[in-house]
Amino acid sequence: MDYKIIVDSACDMTPQLAERLGVTSVPLTVRLGEKEFTDDDNLDLPGFMAEMMSCTEKISSASPPPFSFMEAIENAGRSFVVTISSKLSGTFESAVLGKSLAEENGEADTHVFDSKSASAGEVLVAIKIREMLSIGASKEQIIKSINSFIDDMKTYFVLERYDNLIKNGRLNKVTGMIINAINVKLIMGSDGNGVIKLFSKPRGTQQMIEKLMTYIKEKGKATSGETVVISHCNNLPLVKQITDAIKKQFDFKEIVVVPTRGTISVYADNKGIVMAF
Repeated sequence: MDYKIIVDSACDMTPQLAERLGVTSVPLTVRLGEKEFTDDDNLDLPGFMAEMMSCTEKISSASPPPFSFMEAIENAGRSFVVTISSKLSGTFESAVLGKSLAEENGEADTHVFDSKSASAGEVLVAIKIREMLSIGASKEQIIKSINSFIDDMKTYFVLERYDNLIKNGRLNKVTGMIINAINVKLIMGSDGNGVIKLFSKPRGTQQMIEKLMTYIKEKGKATSGETVVISHCNNLPLVKQITDAIKKQFDFKEIVVVPTRGTISVYADNKGIVMAF
């Protein structure tokens, strides 16, 4: 029996990519004020985005319950689980508890990975797991290699709007207005341990793209045979600019582009992008 890959819905998968990788998604819950939405395939994303844009109340998300992970693990038979960074959500802890519950029922042959990332980063981890499974790597080899890959992976994101950060109280309203007024494109990302860090404050889109290309170079690793993942919230024009720059300067074997689902759309907000390599 082949291993399945289980992710949470902060992993931005298209149905086609999920089928290719053999992925099952466990949904988070998103709250717009008092309204709750399940971030699964039934979510009307355009309608959700319209409500999100007009919402003036607090916007947040909640991790899946352990029983949801338990059920997914039991149904999978053998699996690897990939979650959003444990520093950003309780989802990792929920998945670990779900694994323990499945083990009590004698139905678990799984390992839970903390991606130390989200969105594009989770997608990239799932891709690497499937690549290792396809060459017949053992469970022990996969665990060791993927943990090392996660530690080396880089994830960056750029927002076009800061409304939701302001609604969540994570960014002062005046600061958000100043950022927009002076056209600063904040590049943020994982500090390597899954905590969000500000990396740079380029002026305008072109400087931002140039800075992202610099980060790829500074990683100091050959890109041949590797994959880069870009997720976006309604921003294909910017994705094209970034992918054109990547193709011009590097030789990644694949550039995977995916739209954000509900959970990441909340935090990336409209026009936000996430890149992992």
